[in-house]
Amino acid sequence: MTWGRWGKKFSTREMGSLMHYCLEQGFTTFDHADIYGGYTNEEDFGNALVESNIPRSSIQLISKCGIQYLCENRNNKIKHYNYSKDYIIWSAETSLKNLKTDYLDLFLLHRPSPLMQPDEIAEAILQLKQQGKIKNFGVSNFTPSQVELISSATDISANQIEFSLTHSNPMYDGSLDQMLIKNITPMAWSPMGSIYKESTEQIQRIKKQLEELTETYGATEDQLMLAWILKHPSKIHPVIGTTTKQRIKDAAQAIEIKLDLEDWFLILAASQGHKVP
Repeated sequence: MTWGRWGKKFSTREMGSLMHYCLEQGFTTFDHADIYGGYTNEEDFGNALVESNIPRSSIQLISKCGIQYLCENRNNKIKHYNYSKDYIIWSAETSLKNLKTDYLDLFLLHRPSPLMQPDEIAEAILQLKQQGKIKNFGVSNFTPSQVELISSATDISANQIEFSLTHSNPMYDGSLDQMLIKNITPMAWSPMGSIYKESTEQIQRIKKQLEELTETYGATEDQLMLAWILKHPSKIHPVIGTTTKQRIKDAAQAIEIKLDLEDWFLILAASQGHKVP
């Protein structure tokens, strides 16, 4: 999301260079959505992918559909969601065209709509799978009941949700429990939360606790926050949004950090402002 017009505005060459750097660090999955950059990021990335000469088989591409965004590239009266069969198929095919690829490794419904029809969604997903245009299907920002609704008609392999030390609700609202039970892969967007955006009492507590542990683990705050997420038994996949090479490298190394059980709860207590019951 941050590579194009909504962020760094990278050139084709710069995008290609960052793709290669990510691969060198072991990151092979790139998370897209049709709306990113006002419906421009996917085409920019696709052009960079072609010029990069990176084999398609060496990476995984994710995209999302459904949000009707207000911008110059869409003639919408109001921001809304569209999950009709025709639109889902059209959106997937448009992402394929823009990304210069024949298939998506994972295709997500970006946000839940009050008007979702599970059977109609399932028909679209079945057609896309049968045609080889998507390999896996999932959702994003869906509650447990909304996951149940859609999974009543088609299999869900992932749910990309907001999760971090400053937004830990999914541990308590049944989201992560459900994904663990149903073998659905949790993806966590904004895994750093608001740590570097605000200066609340909660964030001050978290930073103080992380600072105390950085020497113990020989790790940065970023790495400890990722390690905290990675310890959850649901096997959360953090979606890092940084374009800074050092932070990308640090994130890759966070996988090797194994937080001690009590240290994990120390960080949780700092986030909550109290110990567990």
